[in-house]
Amino acid sequence: MMRHPRGRRSRLVMAPLLLLLAAAAAATSGCTGESDADATARTTHTGPQWFADVTNRAGIAFRHDPGPSNDFFMPEQVGSGAALFDCDNDGRLDVYLINNAGPDSASVNRFYRQQTDGTFRDATAGSGLDVAGHGMGVAAGDVNNDGLTDLLVTEYLGARLLLNRRDGKFANASRAAGIENAQWGTSAAFVDYDRDGWLDLVVANYVKYTHDGRICWGAALRDYCHPNAFEPTIARLLRNLGPGDDDGAAVRFEDVTDRAGWGQSPSNGLGVACADFTGDGWPDVLIANDEKPNHLWVNRRDGTFADEAVARGLAYNALGEAQANMGIALGDVQGDGLPDAYITHLDTEGNVLWAAQQPGLYQDATVAAALSTPKWRGTGFGTVLADFDNDGAPDLAVVNGRIGRLPHGPRDPKTIADIGPHWTEYAESNQLFANDGTGRFRDVSDVNPAFCTVPNVGRGLAVGDVDNDGGLDLLVTAVGAPARLYRNVAPARGHWLIVRATAPAWGGRDALGAEITVRFGRRRMVALANPSHSYLVSNDPRAHFGLGAATAVDEVRVRWPDGSVESFPGGAADRIIELPRGGGTVVSAESETAEVR
Repeated sequence: MMRHPRGRRSRLVMAPLLLLLAAAAAATSGCTGESDADATARTTHTGPQWFADVTNRAGIAFRHDPGPSNDFFMPEQVGSGAALFDCDNDGRLDVYLINNAGPDSASVNRFYRQQTDGTFRDATAGSGLDVAGHGMGVAAGDVNNDGLTDLLVTEYLGARLLLNRRDGKFANASRAAGIENAQWGTSAAFVDYDRDGWLDLVVANYVKYTHDGRICWGAALRDYCHPNAFEPTIARLLRNLGPGDDDGAAVRFEDVTDRAGWGQSPSNGLGVACADFTGDGWPDVLIANDEKPNHLWVNRRDGTFADEAVARGLAYNALGEAQANMGIALGDVQGDGLPDAYITHLDTEGNVLWAAQQPGLYQDATVAAALSTPKWRGTGFGTVLADFDNDGAPDLAVVNGRIGRLPHGPRDPKTIADIGPHWTEYAESNQLFANDGTGRFRDVSDVNPAFCTVPNVGRGLAVGDVDNDGGLDLLVTAVGAPARLYRNVAPARGHWLIVRATAPAWGGRDALGAEITVRFGRRRMVALANPSHSYLVSNDPRAHFGLGAATAVDEVRVRWPDGSVESFPGGAADRIIELPRGGGTVVSAESETAEVR
C-alpha cells in the first residue's frame, strides 16, 4: 500500500557495456511532429541526450515479422512485445522478442542471453522459446516457485506457458497447467491476487475478430478494421493452485474469471497493470480498454473483484469520454507515495495522466502536468514512467505508431527501406518528457534524436537497467521493424539504488507486487517490484530509485505481497541490493500506521 511520505513536494491537481555508449546515434531528422512521419524538416539538436541506439553493437539482430500485409489481417497491426528478464539468476537481464507471422511461419520468437561482456548471444535454437504463432504479449514470473523465471506468451487465439528448466531451456506446459485462452490475448500480468504465495495470471483479451476480408474505414481506402466492428471479449483471471497432486504437474491453474466477477464485463482489453490502487494492501487490476471505459478491478479480499473505475475516476477522461486506451505507465509522478497512471491513446485524442488525489481516487491531471500540449501528437502504445536522469522524479517515454493509413506526400527513402512502403504509412516518431521535480513535464523529444528520430509503428516499450550501471535503458518493438535497444547515456545522472526483493520461502523468486520504500533525510520514495505494465511487455522486476544528490539511504522498507512489512538498514547509494523476505526487522501494523500519520 503506497503511503504519503513526509517532507515532499506539493501535489498537482561502470558496467561492461559502457564501452558501447561512447556516443549517441547521429541525428538524421527530428521529432518534429510531421503527421506523415517523413521527418523532412531537419533540426539542430542541442541539449543533453538520454539514449544511444546500441542494438547492433549489443548483438541483437531481430526484425519483427507481422506476416503478409496485403490482406489487412488485424492482429498484425496490434503488434508484438518483449520481455526483459533474468533467465538464470546471473544478475544480467536477458531478452525475449515476440513474432507475429503465424504458426506455420519460419519466423519464431527469439531469445537473447546477455554475456559477461554485456553483449547478447542468440540462444533461440533448442531453447524451447523458439515458437511460431500470432504472438502478442509476454509476462515473466516464477509460477512454480522453483526460483527460475517462467514466461507466458499471449497469441491471437492462444496462450503458451513456457516453464524454465534451467540452462536456458524451457518447456511448453500450457496443457498440463490448464492454461487455455482461445481468444485474442494481448497484455498479461502475473500477480498474487489472493496473497497465498503463488503467482496468479491476468490475461487481457481484445475482440472476437474474424478475418472475413471486409473493407474497413470506408470503401475509398481499405484499412485495418475498427475494434467496434467486432464483439468485445472478457479478460481472464487464472488462479495458481500450486503443484499438481495426481500426475506430478509442476503447476496448475484454474480459470476463476466468472467466480471473481469479471464474466459479465466484456470489453476490448489492451494494456494491464497490477498494483494497490485503493491503499488497502491488496493488489487490484487496471485494464486499458480500446474505445471502451477502462476497468479497475478492485480486490475484495475474498477472491472476488468489483469494477470501480467509474467511481474512482479511471474509466473516462476529464470530458467523460471513453477513449482508445492502449498502454499503461505507473509511477509516483507527484511524489506523494501514491501510484499515478498514464494511459496512451490516439493522436486525435491525446494521452491522459490520471493522478491519485488520495488512495483510491483519481483525476485527469494531464493539463496540470503540462502534458496536454506536446510538441507534436502521436498514437501512443507502450509507455513508461521512469527516472532516466536519476534526479528523484519519474520521467516519461512513449512509443508511437498510427492505426490508420496516412497515404499522402513524399516518403523518407530510409524509412521505406527500413520497414517497407506498407508500414511507412503508419509510422510515427517516439516521444520523451522530462519531469521538472514538481510533477510537471517538459517535452525533450527534439533533443533526443536517437530515441525520437526513427519513424516506426511503435508498440512495445520495456524498461530496465540492462547494463547494471544505475541508468534505466529502453527496449522498443515495432511492427515490421527491428527491435531496438537504447542505452541510457544521460550525462551527470544522480545517485541511485536498485532493490531486488526476493522470497526464500517461495523458491527465492522475485516477490512480484512488493512495495519498496527508501528513506533518506526527510524524504521517502516508493516503487513497486512490478514487471507488467506498458503494453505487451514484461519489464525489469527490480525497483529502481533515482536519488539525486543523496549518496546514501537511511532505511529500506518492504511491504511484502502478503501484507507483512520489514525494515532493512540503509547504506551507500549506487549499488544493487537484494533483500530476502525474513531478513529484516518486522514492522508492526500499529507502528507502520503511526509513522504514516
